[in-house]
Amino acid sequence: MEIIVNIDVMMAKRKISAGDLADRIGITPANLSILKNGKAKAIRFSTLMALCHELSCQPGDILEFKE
Repeated sequence: MEIIVNIDVMMAKRKISAGDLADRIGITPANLSILKNGKAKAIRFSTLMALCHELSCQPGDILEFKE
């Protein structure tokens, strides 16, 4: 079982770079990279909310559960 992070997919659909997205949501590009690569142990709801706002999506578009 694992949680798949699809931030890169949503970024490609919205044609936004990692640097721009990081600036818009108020995190460092390094932390965004950790999230994108699935290396994060947790995500703050405020960060998830900012991601959804900037990418015009739902949390389920970013996070996916796989058995």
